[in-house]
Amino acid sequence: MRSIPSCTSPRTVRAFLVTCVLAGAMTSSFAIAAPPVAGAMPETAALDAMAARAMAATGARGLAIATIDDGRVRDVRAYGDRNARGEPLRTDTVMYGASLTKTVFAYTVLQLVDEKRFALDRPIAEDLAKPLPDYGRIPGYGPWDDLADEPRWRRLTPRMLLTHASGFANFAFDEPDGKLRMHFDPGTRYAYSGEGLILLQFVIERGLGLALGDEMQRRVFDRFGMRTTSMTWREDFARNVADGWRADGVAEPHDRRSRVRAAGSMDTTIADIAAFAAGLVRGDGLSPASRTALAAPQLAITTASQFPSLQDELPPARRRADLAAGLGVIVFDGPQGRGFMKGGHNDSTGNTLVCLERGRRCVVILANDVRAEAAFPALVRLVLGETGTPWTWEYGDKVFVEP
Repeated sequence: MRSIPSCTSPRTVRAFLVTCVLAGAMTSSFAIAAPPVAGAMPETAALDAMAARAMAATGARGLAIATIDDGRVRDVRAYGDRNARGEPLRTDTVMYGASLTKTVFAYTVLQLVDEKRFALDRPIAEDLAKPLPDYGRIPGYGPWDDLADEPRWRRLTPRMLLTHASGFANFAFDEPDGKLRMHFDPGTRYAYSGEGLILLQFVIERGLGLALGDEMQRRVFDRFGMRTTSMTWREDFARNVADGWRADGVAEPHDRRSRVRAAGSMDTTIADIAAFAAGLVRGDGLSPASRTALAAPQLAITTASQFPSLQDELPPARRRADLAAGLGVIVFDGPQGRGFMKGGHNDSTGNTLVCLERGRRCVVILANDVRAEAAFPALVRLVLGETGTPWTWEYGDKVFVEP
């Protein structure tokens, strides 16, 4: 693995470019048979140069990239600033994982499935001591009492929740009246829902009696040596933490999350998340069946884009046959065969994880500036070649740049 603490950020893009460059990136029929593997991954200098151009083109102040080849971390790089004071973003800087948390959570869930603690297709009602609505409103979870007159919750299974087929909005607070409801029969279509992941967390914690934060620490962070990763804020993070920048260029302080949230509370570093991505693409810690299921097409995706979550489905003739929900990831098919991805986003964060099964090759990007997302397709293409990653579905009408 080739790594330096950072390419620090000079005050001008031109100086930054020079500094960084000299410091030297459904079914079985879903996949194409024996696709070619793209050429060699770029040399470090080429990755540095592309990152500098991407930041110049987008105005992004901070960006970190890791590459994985044959299931092994190859490069870990960080560029730009971690805060408005201009302190450098480094490969060990704490950054917000956002919805990459969901993939780490899915990996944890599949370990529990392998241990037969629960089953992907067993209704969650069988793992709860009482009906879900009877739990009422417990801080940190959903307003389950809103489902008192909704019997369809009993059909929900872990597989449905991991594939965003719960029928819920992204979160109850997105509803006009703030109440949790089911918009369609569970399991019948994809509609992104963090609330569904929080429900599965609830089943693990209240049904199985496990503390999710402790389980993820032991099963993931300790396993892969992710010493600077946690599901909640740690005070030792404060000495080297990344703030963020919104689309309007305004800086935003890091949110110090105090509650474990399966939908997105993880803090991590680019070096740590690279170790996880490498282990994930290798299948470490999972049975062969679970590793296969994670990145297998579980549910067709029938919408033009990921958000808004509850948008109308496309007519069948306009749906993408190469796109489906996996377990905690999105599965796609492209010129190099099967791949999977997961994004992470908030107003000041843009993250992506893209892996190709053939060659066990991945790229992970953590950006503490949401403007960097516009360069993600070009950065991933530099590392992996043409992949078929569904960028327009992931980001909707975003205008991408070619640095």
